[in-house]
Amino acid sequence: MRTPPCGHTRPPGRIDLADPGLHGGGDPHAAWRMLRRWDPVSWQPAQGGSGFWAVTRHTDVRTVLADHSRFTSTGGVVLSMLGRPEPAQNQQFAATDPPRHGLIRGPLQQQMTARAVARHEPAIRSFVREMLRPADGLLDFASLTSALPMAFLGPMMDIPTADWPALARWVSMSVAEHDPDVMLPGGPSATLDRGHRELFAYLLDLVISHRRRPRGDLVDVLGAMPLRAGAIVANCYSLLLGGSAAFPHVPRAVLAELIRTGRYEDWARRPERIGRAVEEALRFASPAGHFMRLATSDTALGGVRVAAGDAVVVWLGSANRDESVFRDPDTLDPDRHPNRHLAFGEGRHYCLGAAFARLTLRVFFEELFATFTSFEPAGEVERVRSNWLGGIKRMPVLAGRR
Repeated sequence: MRTPPCGHTRPPGRIDLADPGLHGGGDPHAAWRMLRRWDPVSWQPAQGGSGFWAVTRHTDVRTVLADHSRFTSTGGVVLSMLGRPEPAQNQQFAATDPPRHGLIRGPLQQQMTARAVARHEPAIRSFVREMLRPADGLLDFASLTSALPMAFLGPMMDIPTADWPALARWVSMSVAEHDPDVMLPGGPSATLDRGHRELFAYLLDLVISHRRRPRGDLVDVLGAMPLRAGAIVANCYSLLLGGSAAFPHVPRAVLAELIRTGRYEDWARRPERIGRAVEEALRFASPAGHFMRLATSDTALGGVRVAAGDAVVVWLGSANRDESVFRDPDTLDPDRHPNRHLAFGEGRHYCLGAAFARLTLRVFFEELFATFTSFEPAGEVERVRSNWLGGIKRMPVLAGRR
């Protein structure tokens, strides 16, 4: 039974959180703000008779992500899988619950601790410096940062930098299939299928190459597990998307806000607070927009009765702007403490690459502030048309070097 929470009145009009146009050209934060206030666990009908519960408050989002016994990942973790069978069920750690989830994730996690990734800092810093070296004057900051995931995907998976342009396009097709920059003539479904096929074919070749010549990276860790080849490729896919799809959008969102508020110099002249600033950047940007779970049994969430089998979609961007948790949530505050953001998720599916992401963001901001004195807007910022990826795809700026 789908019952709105007692004492709440639905806001006027229907808010369609699945609409990519809302996230690409509208104001999802205004929609989330309204839902947090009036309908924090709201039923969202979808085409084809299916639908999902949209969860927008921090406390409820945490509950869903942390409680795998009530909310399972095995039925798919993104809205594009709504109503479709999950082919990677119990094969890919992202689409698996404990105890099997731990059997796959555990060996990978040992290679991804803060101590383990720290040894890669010199290589990451060298990569970032080389990436920023030619940048000056009029440039597209989105294009400049497009290769940033390669700073850690190289150490993680030994992916050649030369392969990144093609991989980046296939990744975009797999997570932003409604965006006109990547959508094929056949439409979003054809785009999604093509992106997945290209990535899986590439990763199968990568796995075969690692079997012939091991590198000691995460691909080899997966290859040593008692998994079928398809499961190894599926987990490589999860690592690749988790590490690349959303990550470049964090520095883009931050710089766009620093330009808008005229606070770039304030951030640049205080490098000692970059550690906290990275956490605030993650909270503010929240580029991974949502994750989906399926209710394993009839249950209650935020005062709402959720039926077994219902899809429950948590919106991280909303949770990370929840007024009940964050003071002045729409302000980018580098001194924010505590900062209980959920940009990396929560519970057993907490982002595997969080340590790599934090390290790379810290190094990136250190090098950015050391290299550039100022940035000015030089055109309209364009956002990605996607209900999963909350990000910027074009960002013309005028950069001044030191």
